[in-house]
Amino acid sequence: MKNPVYWAVLGGMAILLMEQGLPVRSQGDSQSDNKVMDNITVRQGETVFLRCAQGDVVTHTAWLNRSSILYAGEDKWSVDPRVSLVTLNQEEFTIKIENVDMTDEGQYVCAVQTSSRPRTTSVHVLVQVPPKIINLSRDIVVNEGSNVTLMCQASGKPEPSITWKLISPSADLASDDEYLEIPSITRQRAGTYECTAVNDIDADVQTVDITVNYAPTVSEGRDVGVTLGQRGELECEADAVPVADFEWYKDDRRIFNGFEGMEFVNTASLSRLMFFNVSEGDYGNYTCVAINKLGSSNTSFLLYGPRAVQDGSGGAMGVRSHTCLLLLLVFLPFLLRF
Repeated sequence: MKNPVYWAVLGGMAILLMEQGLPVRSQGDSQSDNKVMDNITVRQGETVFLRCAQGDVVTHTAWLNRSSILYAGEDKWSVDPRVSLVTLNQEEFTIKIENVDMTDEGQYVCAVQTSSRPRTTSVHVLVQVPPKIINLSRDIVVNEGSNVTLMCQASGKPEPSITWKLISPSADLASDDEYLEIPSITRQRAGTYECTAVNDIDADVQTVDITVNYAPTVSEGRDVGVTLGQRGELECEADAVPVADFEWYKDDRRIFNGFEGMEFVNTASLSRLMFFNVSEGDYGNYTCVAINKLGSSNTSFLLYGPRAVQDGSGGAMGVRSHTCLLLLLVFLPFLLRF
């Protein structure tokens, strides 16, 4: 290794030249002793090569970063294992830095001692970093009507842009900001929200799920006609989050599984009240009630026999039909005279 004092002096001269305010990203004057090369842009994790032209009159040369000597000729001064010598001859002096990180960004100087005076060549290394989402709202459960704010923050260089959108179910709800505000959220806004962080290098995507709780709503009951001795079924469908529990009533009396030959089977949103052998006592009015922690809703059904005829509103009108038929039989002979 050459004399450390010599290299310290050479390094100090290079540092003084750096402190004179060398411009960034401009071509150096070929006639000047101090050259500035174009910026080198490299992505995080890649390898950067630092090249410096030499010449026949060069006696000593070194690469410096800030106030540290990386290489002095063939002698490595840096303790960083990522830094290594590539080429050193009369034409060029090249070193490389592998797995580049943000800490490697900055100005590098190649200091050259000629037979007459020292000269420097400087270059600025710019490190680009792909975006990474570093702070994201967690999955949340809220009641319908609540105000919701989602947050998504990301790091990267260049600074990434942030976008939000509702992807499941697909909707027109979107935002070009770190924060997504959803005032008085409705059940239609429940689902999976996607945050995307993008810069010139890459993109990072993560999702947040919003669950919206709401009280049950039940579909209108559908009356059913069943012949004596046959099987019958009443269906009650409810929309609710959390999933609703179902209760069945005949008139004002609650029905339990196995009660007088009736059973009901519940799934997530549907309850079926089943009759395996319909009797006269089974005919009548039934009520289905859907319940969760936010409220309840109900609907009514009519189970009727084959003699009843249904009108559009679901009520039996057998008496009305028989009355019409009797009037027709009475007045028909009179009408036929004309």
